[in-house]
Amino acid sequence: MPWIAPAISVGGSLLGGMMGGQSSSNAANASAQAQIEAARIAADAAKFRPVGVTTRFGASQFGFDPSGNLSSAGYTVSPELKAYQDRLMAMGAGGLAQAEGAQQQYAPLQQAAQGLFGLGQQYLAQSPEQVAQQYMAKQQDLLAPSRERQFSQLQNQLFNTGRGGLSVGATGQRPSGGAGLGASSPEMEAYYNALAQQDAQLAAGAQQAGQQQVAFGTGLFGQGANLMGQYQQGQVGALSPFQSYLNATQGIESLGQSPLDIGAQLGGRAATAGAQAGQSLLYGGINAARTAQAGQFDPWATAFQGIGQNPLLAQGLANWMGGSNPTAISSGYKQSAIQGWE
Repeated sequence: MPWIAPAISVGGSLLGGMMGGQSSSNAANASAQAQIEAARIAADAAKFRPVGVTTRFGASQFGFDPSGNLSSAGYTVSPELKAYQDRLMAMGAGGLAQAEGAQQQYAPLQQAAQGLFGLGQQYLAQSPEQVAQQYMAKQQDLLAPSRERQFSQLQNQLFNTGRGGLSVGATGQRPSGGAGLGASSPEMEAYYNALAQQDAQLAAGAQQAGQQQVAFGTGLFGQGANLMGQYQQGQVGALSPFQSYLNATQGIESLGQSPLDIGAQLGGRAATAGAQAGQSLLYGGINAARTAQAGQFDPWATAFQGIGQNPLLAQGLANWMGGSNPTAISSGYKQSAIQGWE
């Protein structure tokens, strides 16, 4: 039967390949399971495991779920600090009530500031020229009675001395076209010169008065702004006691919270060290799994593959199965083995 030898060769190769493939699959599954187990061990080693800490100011507590994962964290302030907090909170309530009443207490400053703003607007409503004109008019109104009295006395004196009609000292028209000085008696000329000099002084004072009024009005705005600033500072300052009590309470809370921070820091350091150890375990497990996978060997699969790959051996088996001479089979097998060794 000429077909038996090829059938044996093909069958041996197929059977050996199937057995080898199954062996490789089993080895790959075993390697995968080993790597998963190594990763699980590494992850467990890297878990965050905070440590409960107790200090003079409080204690920390950490809760974990059935899987070992952190589920809650908290801390308890010591009884002494808790009593301090309660007293400070009571004082803080009084400080807050004081701050709430500050607006009414400092309201007069706000009203005064608004009054100064309004007064400053009145002073700045007029220009310096308008202020100077008003100043001149008021000053001349004040001097008018005395000037009229002096003028009457001067006329009476000139009449009594017989010089009432004397007029000297007239000048011609000015180069600019303006009228010159009129003729008058020496006494009357001195009188009018004194009035002109006095008016010139009043004009200089009027200009200065206009400037002073602008500066005074501006100063009123500045004073009003200062009062408004004091009003605001007063309200902010009234809140300072409450803020001080609150800050002191928060400081006590921070002291009580310190065990929680310490425990979390210790847990973080432990997790870091565990992560490094877990990384080493993971790499070692993976390398070990790969080494074990590479060392997997199935002798039966190798044997059947050898039968399928050796045509002389397959022919010998075929002759044997067909009833041929066993000696021929043996010599054929030996020849096949010799050729394989060579």
